[in-house]
Amino acid sequence: MKKRQILCIALLIGASLQSFAQLVKPVSWTFSQKSIKNGEIELEMKASIQPGWHLYSTRLPEGGPVKTTFSFTSDSIRYQVIGEVESVTNPIKEHDQIFNMDLEFYSKEAIFLQKIKVLSPKPFDLKGTVEYQSCNNETCTLDEHDFSFKIDGSGDGGATAKIAGFTKVPDIQQHGLWWFLVFSFVAGLAAILTPCVFPMIPMTVSFFMNSNKSKFQARIQAMIYGGSIILIYTLIGTLVALTLGADFANWISTHWLPNVLFFIVFVVFAFSFFGAFEIILPGSWGNRADRFADKGGIGGAFFMALTLVLVSFSCTGPIVGAILVESAGGMVIKPIVGMLGFSLAFALPFTLFALFPQWLVNLPKSGGWLNSVKVVLGFIELALGLKFLSIADQTYHWRILDREIYIAFWIVIFTMMGFYLLGKMKFAHDSENKHITVPRLMMSLITFTFVVYLIPGMFGAPLKAISGYLPPMTSHDFDLHKIIRDEVKLVDHSSGPAITSKSSAVLCEKPKFSEFLELPHGLEGFFDYEQGLACARVQNKPVFIDFTGHGCVNCREMEANVWSDPRVLERLKNDFVIIALYVDDKTSLPQSEWITSTYDQKVKKTIGKKFADFQISRFGVNAQPYYVLLDQNQNLLTKSTARDLNPDHFIEFLDQGLAEFKTRQPKK
Repeated sequence: MKKRQILCIALLIGASLQSFAQLVKPVSWTFSQKSIKNGEIELEMKASIQPGWHLYSTRLPEGGPVKTTFSFTSDSIRYQVIGEVESVTNPIKEHDQIFNMDLEFYSKEAIFLQKIKVLSPKPFDLKGTVEYQSCNNETCTLDEHDFSFKIDGSGDGGATAKIAGFTKVPDIQQHGLWWFLVFSFVAGLAAILTPCVFPMIPMTVSFFMNSNKSKFQARIQAMIYGGSIILIYTLIGTLVALTLGADFANWISTHWLPNVLFFIVFVVFAFSFFGAFEIILPGSWGNRADRFADKGGIGGAFFMALTLVLVSFSCTGPIVGAILVESAGGMVIKPIVGMLGFSLAFALPFTLFALFPQWLVNLPKSGGWLNSVKVVLGFIELALGLKFLSIADQTYHWRILDREIYIAFWIVIFTMMGFYLLGKMKFAHDSENKHITVPRLMMSLITFTFVVYLIPGMFGAPLKAISGYLPPMTSHDFDLHKIIRDEVKLVDHSSGPAITSKSSAVLCEKPKFSEFLELPHGLEGFFDYEQGLACARVQNKPVFIDFTGHGCVNCREMEANVWSDPRVLERLKNDFVIIALYVDDKTSLPQSEWITSTYDQKVKKTIGKKFADFQISRFGVNAQPYYVLLDQNQNLLTKSTARDLNPDHFIEFLDQGLAEFKTRQPKK
């Protein structure tokens, strides 16, 4: 069991450092065709829409989202388009909260038809593009797909159409939910190893096996007991999802109040695990549930499960709270997934030991090692709680938790955790250890290795493995790499003629908001769209827009793992004018720069709200990171992209945009 203890804690540390991506593909398309009469063909375009998402119709009022639009290549010799695209599926018409107007949209499925008249006797490919916008209660995506119908020239339907150049993109958001399920499951395993829960396993199982019922009945009741535990915790997750769902996501994830509150919650839970006090529910709750459990039957099994949940709250409460806090700013489904994963692991031993009671003989006795698990979890909670304080600090520019201070806290926290595992530190409820066990030695080895990995971060090392959980490099005061780079520039300038940098911002006016905003890796650019666009026109360069945020974990990952690639840096420095637009910055704008939103008609008075509105109204997306390439006339150069940790893909994205920009330049 001690090996399981070590494995659970190690997995908890690893899983907690995972980030959850934002890019989704909520709509997939299939295309088919059939012959009607007299050389006419009916083209069918079918959209399959993921649950929770909706696709806007082909008829929308001005000022709203992007309507679904089908365009066909012009070829009057081979075919003729008859009429307009018709919708077979009846759209839903409701008031849209995002755009604050009555809109038509489809859920689950939408089928569109277009008739054409075939004019050519020879086979040909009829190509086209569908552009569409889809939204859920949290975000929107703007996308387009190219398609191609093979027309045999006789007026017959021929084969089913193919989608030209379309590669199915994996549902990364779904993948993120799977990681969160794993994280929650591991947290449930860790909760089993706490002093409030572990001793109850043999007690509870013995109760079922020593009852007056047969072994079969006792085991059925034990399974109901385990299922009730899952049901109770999942109901808690559902309640959180309904009360703190998507409508509050942006406020929860960026405002200082919930983030500071979450930080305090993590610290309080950590102190509870350290033994400073116990977080307990009123004793009357547990006593009342216990009385119902004595009645037996299915109801008795349920109330026994409720009693366990209430009695073990002082140990499981901090872990459950951490999962719910982690999920509060995400999707509505996330708290439910978190509680489902936690409860599955938590209920597992009770059900298994009831089915196989002989395993109880091999179960280790409770003792001081259980309190050690609790203390280690306290250190982990203390470290993870700093993330919430960091988000508020970055968003409001308090500058009290810059990157090196954050890393220093982690170094101290995990160093103390390592010394605790070695027995050099003791808490009030710890038992005396005459010697260190091999599992504790291995855990301390892993912990100190992690500390050594953190130390170079104090001098500006990127620490790519955990970059998403650290403040951005721009908040680092003592960046050794930057100092060396600046010294090299000084030497170059002093040894000969001044070298004019190709970086875009050097040749234009001072960027607005540069007093408190900065690009990573020494890049220079702008933080205001109009100013950056004006500079791009002067320099005759394409625009690279980075929709980012102070609290965006995936943005920091992209900067640390992709932007740091020398090939990417070279292109960003030399070939583009960079415009970083922070959608969560709380800095107030002068009244002359306030804007009135075209989708919610509200006045935007801060940097973040202004550029968040710009991202939604201009590109139909509100997820970050989101990267856009434009020419000087504000036209897209290539399809926009989001989080992708493969530098080669990002380079391909930049090169495609640059190549398209060059083709649009007037010939001399």
